[in-house]
Amino acid sequence: MERVRDVSELPKAHLHLHFTGSMRPGTVLELADKYGVRLPETLSEALISGEPPKLRATDERGWFRFQRLYDAARSCLREPEDIQRLVREAAEEDVKDGSGWLEIQVDPTSYAPRLGGLIPALEVILDAVETTSRETGLGMRVLVAANRMKHPLDARTLARLAVRYADRGVVGFGLSNDERRGMARDFDRAFAIAREGGLLSAPHGGELTGPYSVRDCLDDLHANRLGHGVRAAEDPRLLKRLAERGVTCEVCPASNVALGVYEKPEDVPLRTLFEAGVPMALGADDPLLFGSRLAAQYEIARRHHAFTDLELAELARQSIRGSAAPEDMKGKLLAGVEDWLAG
Repeated sequence: MERVRDVSELPKAHLHLHFTGSMRPGTVLELADKYGVRLPETLSEALISGEPPKLRATDERGWFRFQRLYDAARSCLREPEDIQRLVREAAEEDVKDGSGWLEIQVDPTSYAPRLGGLIPALEVILDAVETTSRETGLGMRVLVAANRMKHPLDARTLARLAVRYADRGVVGFGLSNDERRGMARDFDRAFAIAREGGLLSAPHGGELTGPYSVRDCLDDLHANRLGHGVRAAEDPRLLKRLAERGVTCEVCPASNVALGVYEKPEDVPLRTLFEAGVPMALGADDPLLFGSRLAAQYEIARRHHAFTDLELAELARQSIRGSAAPEDMKGKLLAGVEDWLAG
């Protein structure tokens, strides 16, 4: 019988983790108490019990409810030391789960009002990332994400800011929030600015809407990576295109089930993507609301999709190759994957 290896010891890269959503439940409760923030009852009960809130975002009302909980948690981040704490704790959780490289995704406009403006907010975040990376040994960078719900001109402002800080730790530019709102092509100029500045293009697509959303991200935003991308499994020609282009899909199994994209973990099309040759990087998305972190996503692949250790190792390699890590870091992590297999 084949020995089952511990997935938390498998070196991997984490490419899909949202800033506020990375917080520990206890941290949110402490900060809410500190600042007198009244959390929605469903959120506070979930944080206290350790059971994630019941979410389903396949309709606009469900997405609004999810966003309301997220915004409530974000309102607890008010001072630079709160940002530093969040980043450190996110890094500690990732290290515990075997991550050697983390790209954390953030829209700094969400924190600007309390941190002195857009530029100070991003600088606080980048300083926290630099300090935490140095002190924990975790390779860590930032992906700046625009919000689909806001005007495309706001996205252009963010893209210019992201490029300005490319030498300070920003490696990519994304587009998040409800993909049913706003066309990808509306944000094409922002992504062109980011690409011309040397940043990865990593918009969300193919989660709440179907394969056309993935095609739009490829055609209009020239995506190098896709946040989610799982709905591409519904179109064999699109799968082939992703595989041939080597576009990495940042797949978040627990999130997909929690938001109602799929009913059960076994319904998430991990096998379909994997066998089509589409590179994947498993991610935790928003552990605060979905209740599981990085290693748990690999356990889902093992338990519900019968991925062997050899296949889990290949998933880890794909996450590393799809990252913006320097080549020497990639080489170190890939060697660690081989060591994990060798026992």
